[in-house]
Amino acid sequence: MYSFRNDYSELCHENILKNMMSIKTEQFDGYGEDSITLKVKDSLKYLLNDNNVDIHLISGGTQTNLVSISSILRPYQAVISAESGHIATHEAGAIEATGHKIMTLPTSDGKITDKQIINVIENHYADEAREHISQPAMVYISNPTEFGTIYKYDELKKIKDVCSRYDIPLYIDGARLAQALSSEKNDIKLSELTKLCDLFYLGGTKNGALFGECLVIVNDKYKKDFRYNLKQKGALLAKGFSVALQFEALLEDNLFLKLGRKANDNAKYLVDELSKLNINFLVEQESNQVFPILNNSLIEKLRKEFLFYNWEVIDNNNTAIRLCISWATERSIIDKFINLVNSNL
Repeated sequence: MYSFRNDYSELCHENILKNMMSIKTEQFDGYGEDSITLKVKDSLKYLLNDNNVDIHLISGGTQTNLVSISSILRPYQAVISAESGHIATHEAGAIEATGHKIMTLPTSDGKITDKQIINVIENHYADEAREHISQPAMVYISNPTEFGTIYKYDELKKIKDVCSRYDIPLYIDGARLAQALSSEKNDIKLSELTKLCDLFYLGGTKNGALFGECLVIVNDKYKKDFRYNLKQKGALLAKGFSVALQFEALLEDNLFLKLGRKANDNAKYLVDELSKLNINFLVEQESNQVFPILNNSLIEKLRKEFLFYNWEVIDNNNTAIRLCISWATERSIIDKFINLVNSNL
């Protein structure tokens, strides 16, 4: 049975295993002070065309979000997020557990807008009882969103301008950043991200790594003593080089974006073929997540051979499901799914 539940069910890309096997008996300094980590940082700074960023390698996405957000906000402050945002729906209250409220905004496609953010902030400061309410002091978005949609340059620029106007940071969750940057609909370069946010991360877990994310802090205001926060939250890995080895492979020969593009291309192929069968979709496909709307009886037949999540009930007879296409998904698997749909229509 093949799983479309996520894009991290496979072990890792073979180049990462080769990297690990090549140094299996060597010794390295701990806690990110090793030569491999330093090399990865230099490589990424070159790709970003920015030598002033701080880079931290962290084990997973939730931990990266937790450490980043809690280290920036003061105890009474809150973070603004889409109601579907990962920190608001899939992290077991990790942010709230640090004492910070998540102010969620409604969205039909996973994206929030500059106007929504302005309304939250302006309404807060217009309230005479504002000191009794959590203060909005950070904006969190993910690119792609939980709906697989991506932010365009102009959208991101408007949000960043609002954040700059109110002197609050913009944080981009990049768990699937490779898929966003390699999308056919994308118009943002990796090197432009440092001008469009205050911090972001490159996701490895969902793009061919065993585990690991690469956090980039752009704004000098948030760099000081960040490693103290990493240590306190249990995120400063003794074997930091184990994450660095993976990003060394992912950054070599553009593999990071190549894997993202492969997942996107297979997702587009799936959408194109299902569209020929007159299947409709909850949202337009822009990255590696696909949301077809299917009859409930068909869904039950598909579950005999594939794993996936129900996403949204459309009516009594139809449901939107989520199919997450992995960096390792082969076209033959996509064809098998399409054929099974076709044979049961």
